[in-house]
Amino acid sequence: MYRLLTTDGRAKRGELDTVHGKIQTPVFMNVGTVAAIKGAVSTVDLKEIGTQVELSNTYHLHVRPGDKVVKALGGLHRFMDWDRPILTDSGGFQVFSLTSLRKIKEEGVYFQSHIDGHRIFMGPEESMQIQSNLASTIAMAFDECAPYPATREYMTQSVDRTTRWLARCKKEMARLNSLEDTINPHQLLFGINQGGTYGDIRIEHAKRIREMDLDGYALGGLAVGETHEEMYRIIEETVPYLPQDKPTYLMGVGTPANILEAVDRGVDFFDCVYPSRNGRHGHVYTNHGKLNLFNAKYELDDRPIEEGCQCPTCRHYSRA
Repeated sequence: MYRLLTTDGRAKRGELDTVHGKIQTPVFMNVGTVAAIKGAVSTVDLKEIGTQVELSNTYHLHVRPGDKVVKALGGLHRFMDWDRPILTDSGGFQVFSLTSLRKIKEEGVYFQSHIDGHRIFMGPEESMQIQSNLASTIAMAFDECAPYPATREYMTQSVDRTTRWLARCKKEMARLNSLEDTINPHQLLFGINQGGTYGDIRIEHAKRIREMDLDGYALGGLAVGETHEEMYRIIEETVPYLPQDKPTYLMGVGTPANILEAVDRGVDFFDCVYPSRNGRHGHVYTNHGKLNLFNAKYELDDRPIEEGCQCPTCRHYSRA
């Protein structure tokens, strides 16, 4: 259950109850694509910095080590030693990014593994089955992330297919959650709004999927090449047509400025590889702007990265 605790304009503060604990929103989800954060960040580290939700990827875990392996080992929470909520992406974005290796059909997508080239099929039912095997807290519906830019005709056809796939996802998840051997029979399902930068297509799609009464709703297919202004416009136009009593998730967007702009427009779930990727390359955010710690001027700087910050890094390490 999602409770709306308070609002300020369109910005909202909420709480989502899950089988793995409460999620306070707005929330930023750390991305551990293959059940771990790159850069030797442990689950102990994640808890110490206050991480509420970890995000892992269905496609990558299906290819390696395999979702059936993860299920045999007790599910993703036991596999990665994490007892808080986990959200799994459906794999759609990754599958559709393999442009030269995939073929889209009504039943789903045929594509080649990026690891060894073997042929794989993934459709709505398969995505739900994989995510059920992983036993994540929240599963994302299988959708088509259309290319940017795309023609209006293509986008309309793509969104229609995504809507049909969403109905299949919901039906399959209900079946899976009723099985005796399902690790997490309380798995939640979030649907995904698509439509590119066509505001009217986005709005119409939002109206259609809100009738399905899902556990949450996401905006997908953004931050794929459009300008920030276009992205903010789409969020502004679309979010009012999604249920206000459910979580609203902006997928793959996570710079501080992007988060603030989106929160102001009613979004309360976020994820992005930006923090961990930038951190591995010495780029960090502070209240006074971004620092590049690889810069020679920090070679002998014994100050913490952020004066007064109580995070583990600032407490124990200098800029040098």
